[in-house]
Formats: sequence, C-alpha cells, structure tokens
Amino acid sequence: MSMQSEPMRIAIVGAGALGSFYGGLLAKAGYDVHFLLRRDYPAVRRHGLTVRSVWGDFQLPRVNCYRDVGRMGTMDLVFIGLKTTANDRYGELVGPLMGPDSLALSAQNGLGNEERLAELFGPPRVAGGLAFLCCNRQAPGVICHLDYGFLSIGNYRRGPDGRLERLGAMLQRSGVDCRLVEDLEEARWKKLIWNVPFNGLSTLLDQKVDAIMHDPARRRRAWRLMREVQAAARSQGKAIEDGFLEHMMELTDKMEPYFTSMHLDRRAGRPLETEAIVGEPLRRGRAGGVELPEMQLLYDGLRALETDREGGA
Repeated sequence: MSMQSEPMRIAIVGAGALGSFYGGLLAKAGYDVHFLLRRDYPAVRRHGLTVRSVWGDFQLPRVNCYRDVGRMGTMDLVFIGLKTTANDRYGELVGPLMGPDSLALSAQNGLGNEERLAELFGPPRVAGGLAFLCCNRQAPGVICHLDYGFLSIGNYRRGPDGRLERLGAMLQRSGVDCRLVEDLEEARWKKLIWNVPFNGLSTLLDQKVDAIMHDPARRRRAWRLMREVQAAARSQGKAIEDGFLEHMMELTDKMEPYFTSMHLDRRAGRPLETEAIVGEPLRRGRAGGVELPEMQLLYDGLRALETDREGGA
C-alpha cells in the first residue's frame, strides 16, 4: 500500500499517555488508528478513550483497540510510545506490524532507540519523534493533557521525504504543532537538554518540576546539567546554541506543576528509563572526551534508586 495515495493505517504501540494523546487526536480527526493496549484494554474496549486537555476535552466512544498484536495486521506507520525499558520487545510488538514499506517511528525518550529499530528493520524504515508534552495517564482509558504538545519528527539518518511530510500534515490537521527536522540526532540531543535535568532531578528528588525551578540551588543544578548535555552533544558534532537552553528554562518556568514520566514511574515502582535518558548521553559524551561530573552524579543517584527498588521487590 502506498503511503502517498492510499489511506494510512497507523498503529500506536505503547498507548500510554503520549501514544494515546497523539493517537487519540489522529483518530478524532478521522484517521485510521489502531491501539495496542495492555492494562487499559478492558476499560477502552468498554468505554472508549477520554482525553481531558487544555486544548479541549474529547471522548472517542469506540476505538480500534487490541491486546494481541497478531490480530492487527500490517500497518503503514507504527508509532512507538513504549517505555525504553521495553525496547527488548521491539521484535515481538513491532515486527508483526511491519510490511516492506512500513515506517517505524520511535516517539520515545533518550538515545539509541532508532539504532535498535534500524538493526531490526533497516534504516530506511525508521524515523523518530520528539514531543514536548505535559501529559499523564489519569485512569484506565483516561488521559490528562496539562500543557504544551508540539512534536518534531524526522527520518533516521536522512532528511524528510514525502511520507514524513504527509504524516506531518496529518498531525497538523489533527491539531498538533508538528515540525519536520532535517537532523533527527541533533533533535534528540535538544530534547535531552530538558529531559536529563528535569526527568532526572524530579525522579531523584521526588519533586514536581516547578519545585525544582523555585529552589535556587536545584535550579542551578538543572542549569549545570543542561550545560553538560550541551557539551556532550558538541562532542558528537551537534552544536546547540545557548539561546536554546535559555528558551527551555523560560518554557519550564511557565509550565504547570508537573510530574515527569520517569518521576511517575518511580512513584509506581516501575523500572526507570535511566539508561536511555541519562546513561547513554553520558557514555557518548565521555567517549567524546568530555568530563560530565553532574551527569555522572545524577546517573549514580538514579541507579542507586533502581538498586534499592530491585532489592525491595
């Protein structure tokens, strides 16, 4: 099936807050969206999907939902919202949906996701998405969108093409501020400018983002972490201007009080995305010859949290 002229079949794999939000908007706009669900399946099957959003609440009384990937069939686009701690399941959860012309798009956090998908399905069938989104799963089948929501998408190791442009246009028509990026890796590093300090510190300190911003010492620590991510990115050939860091701080100052996704994972006793969000950029920066003491301290603290959780399990 050509993605240029035929209806696009879209799978949402990892339909948590992020996947359900963007998938819900696409379905609301009339696109052919199919959700692979686990714990939310009974609720969504019975009551549909509810999104409570600062952009306007909506409810989809009936959605295409499955708990068995084998029943979904081949898709044109597989939008992956899995936690990176589940990346070892790409083969079983994404593989059955991939045809010769399918595109797998990782909308996950951190670094290394597209590389793994490319190993499985080949670089031409891989893309990535980066969301700046404050959104939580409030209850089974109920998503709460608190703030922001713009999405950047790019192909893996190549510039945008016709099908990515088509997807971007679909997202725009669904109400999403979607931007196409020429350099996906650079965009990933830019996302880490925010994710490393705020996912990391909120999880480590058990605090909402606004509490970090309002504490002078912790705010300074977040800024030092941003600077180290900037230096690590530079060591990989990705130059991020100072103005971008300042812009991220300004956006965070305006953000509604927010639990980050990794902070919620800590509170729920789930595995943390430490490796993808902090560990991998730390390793790449150090391999590039950069000293990263704040990132190392943050990584060590998060790993200690996980060790304590595993020990108490």
